[in-house]
Amino acid sequence: MHEFGLMQSVLENAEATAQKAGALRVNEIRLVVGEMREVIFDAMEFSFEALAPGTLCEGATLSLRMVKPASRCAQCGEEFEHDRLHWMCPVCGSLATELLAGRELYIDSIEVELPEEVLSEAEQPEAVLPGAEPPKAGLSGAKQPEVVLPEVEQAKAGLSQ
Repeated sequence: MHEFGLMQSVLENAEATAQKAGALRVNEIRLVVGEMREVIFDAMEFSFEALAPGTLCEGATLSLRMVKPASRCAQCGEEFEHDRLHWMCPVCGSLATELLAGRELYIDSIEVELPEEVLSEAEQPEAVLPGAEPPKAGLSGAKQPEVVLPEVEQAKAGLSQ
């Protein structure tokens, strides 16, 4: 069950990124997984539920997006989707193909909850031009917005290839 080790790495990366951002907690982790990785989604979800308690990811949602395999034929250049076992070019019948998609395994993004003071600092303008109106305070009494950290440096560290 390699999913347990994969999820452990995913949670470590998500938690480290959330801590670096000063987050109170992680609300959602979005993973992209290629079908060729042969990851069983139920096992990933089970591993997530077993490993998340006691971390910033406790109570978070795990979203998994599967990427179908796609290849390019070395003979005719045709690009096509296929399943894990059938790689033959549908145009010329060649078995000489290059896998273009289907081996992905990375954190696409994480959604975190930030403390009020971090959000307030992020909203401060660097400069107000003369004659320009300063921005209106947007957080007074409102529900704290959630912040999505899209880059998460693609958290491929140790997960890809």
